[in-house]
Amino acid sequence: MNPSKNMDEYIDRFPASTQAILTRLRLAIKKAVPDAEEAIKYGMPTFTFRGNLVHFAAYKNHIGFYPTPSVINHFSSELSSYKTSKGAIQFPIEKAIPLSIISRMVKFRLKQQMQKQHIK
Repeated sequence: MNPSKNMDEYIDRFPASTQAILTRLRLAIKKAVPDAEEAIKYGMPTFTFRGNLVHFAAYKNHIGFYPTPSVINHFSSELSSYKTSKGAIQFPIEKAIPLSIISRMVKFRLKQQMQKQHIK
């Protein structure tokens, strides 16, 4: 399968139930950071704002969300019921995706980007 050219094409490759989850996730991120731009990076939907903000991807049994290790660390208590690794969170596909937590993580990530830009 060829890589997706944009987020719409990426989402359209999945079953309708997964498309619905990905669309809700996409809208929640866009609402959290309205000025963020959409891209495909590393073969995954990515939101950028002065650099990469977050990535996400769909798999057979979960949605992977990639907000950076520092964000996962900061929100670790709220993410304790999800499988996490250094840079990824797995949200089971059969459960409701926690959009409020995701929104807060994206805003936190934006704040990090803004601070980073002021340092340079």
